[in-house]
Amino acid sequence: MNPQKRREIFRRFQQANPNPTTELKYGTPYELLVAVVLSAQATDKSVNLATAELFPKANTPQAMVKLGVAGLESYIKRIGLFRTKAKNVIALSQLLLDKHCGAVPQNREALEELPGVGRKTANVVLNTAFGQPTMAVDTHIFRVANRTGIAPGKDVLVVEEKLLKFTPPEYLQNAHHWLILHGRYVCLARKPGCPQCLIRDLCEFRPKTRDV
Repeated sequence: MNPQKRREIFRRFQQANPNPTTELKYGTPYELLVAVVLSAQATDKSVNLATAELFPKANTPQAMVKLGVAGLESYIKRIGLFRTKAKNVIALSQLLLDKHCGAVPQNREALEELPGVGRKTANVVLNTAFGQPTMAVDTHIFRVANRTGIAPGKDVLVVEEKLLKFTPPEYLQNAHHWLILHGRYVCLARKPGCPQCLIRDLCEFRPKTRDV
């Protein structure tokens, strides 16, 4: 795929959705961090339902540690892997208090030291909470990047590196939100919605679905 095609793809994404953001509900960097940790292998909708009840009770590291693992479990038990996630959220909250004065760090290395926080989670927090031009490659972005030809790669790190390299700078800040939403609602895994796709003529996916 040539640079002109990529630029036009992101231009259309921007025109259709000028201010994309995460579908997770949050008010502070800490709330976003907790929500993203909870969202692993779970839907944003299920996380939002849980945090709507959780955050009014505990939305700071201090309050979360005071709530404890068992207390947190009672709020997130409908989310997959809730026991492991509860342990991680309490542990990361304690680490924030011990090492960062309760603040969410704004660099990848410190974020990835937190329990339950991997590269993708760190990228989401850095981009969405702190405005850094990172690329959080999840299954949706991996699929869209490969299927369209925007940034093909055999693993998520290769796709991330290619997206950072090939995405026009003026679109980089919002690029991962556009790609996630496109994969979530249009470029579906089993049957991509090619007839409704706004970049259909630019996409290099050969077996496009037809109107039915």
